[in-house]
Amino acid sequence: MQRSSRPSATFLLYLCLATLLSAYFAYAAVRGDLGVIERLVISAQLKDLETEKAGLEAQIAQLSNKTRRMSDDYLDLDLLDEQARSVLGMMRADELVIDENSVSR
Repeated sequence: MQRSSRPSATFLLYLCLATLLSAYFAYAAVRGDLGVIERLVISAQLKDLETEKAGLEAQIAQLSNKTRRMSDDYLDLDLLDEQARSVLGMMRADELVIDENSVSR
């Protein structure tokens, strides 16, 4: 009995199945939920969020300092004077007010 030199149908079927599975796993590794591209997107988002976090922490520190300066234990008179002027819109009798709209340029 002589063997044919062409591959059998089952071998071709296994080869096609292996190729399709390899292509699927390669696609999932690059474009899937846990793929390379998704990791790059997540790391870029992480950098943006860390930058935003640093800005918010600086803002919290600034507001915490201002709150401490307005507390009963430590009273900053200059800050209190500034806040009272901006909220109440008042000024002292010895101050001069210049209106920006009345000044010619």
